[in-house]
Amino acid sequence: MVSADQIAYWGGMAVQKSERSGQVQSLVRALNLLKVVARADDGLTLTEAAKRASLPVSSAHRLLSTLQQERFVRFDHERTRWFVGVEAFAAGAGFLRSRDLATVARPYMRHLMEESGETVSLAVEDGGQVIYLAQIECRQLMRALASPGQRAPLHSSAVGKVILAYAPGERQDSVISAMKLERFTERTLTTVQGFRQALTEAHKRQFALDDEEYAIGLRCVAAPIFNEAHEAIAAISLSGPKARVTDGRMKALAELAQAAAGKITREFGGSAPNRV
Repeated sequence: MVSADQIAYWGGMAVQKSERSGQVQSLVRALNLLKVVARADDGLTLTEAAKRASLPVSSAHRLLSTLQQERFVRFDHERTRWFVGVEAFAAGAGFLRSRDLATVARPYMRHLMEESGETVSLAVEDGGQVIYLAQIECRQLMRALASPGQRAPLHSSAVGKVILAYAPGERQDSVISAMKLERFTERTLTTVQGFRQALTEAHKRQFALDDEEYAIGLRCVAAPIFNEAHEAIAAISLSGPKARVTDGRMKALAELAQAAAGKITREFGGSAPNRV
């Protein structure tokens, strides 16, 4: 006889806890196996799939057969290899349709503001300019403001620099050739050589700076956000007055921005390019 504490309600049916535990374990193993197969561009043999998923061959075969029935994987009989299936693609396409960068980023932006005490902004590049999508204002009396929809030049903004820093060479050349390197302060980059050097440094450090280049007394640090093709599609920045964003704080703020950008990238389904 099964006691009450051995019963749980699972998917609308009463099942024993041991049974539920087994179901969860099988589901986790199947999902892990699906991820392993999906990461292999040239498919996997049964033995390879089992090894990479840390499963016995017999268990891997049973799970793959079940996934195959639901078309999440497919088996190529000629090559005797397993590949990701059409239903996995359909599920991924559903994610792509439903994801919204600002919605994904907002919780991480709020946490970043709490950690840093400075204003956090999310921006993308559009038509050779930066356009701000969202902002979480800090609680300080003196703070940076950039309303959603507001635009700014690429060459004098940290977000603009770090996005362009990861663009392919041809894209960089096209954007730079069409830019007017307008001067806003004495520190604004107004030469192509100086701007290109800033992009090289931003790519190397994996973050970019705006050191009073757009407005006197305002400093920003920005880190890139990547999509699934390893492209920098956006950037997240921390902004504040020079009195608070000091040279001594800059490294720590850059690390906070990079950590937040990395979390947003992963939540968005993206990944950073491999470092060379």
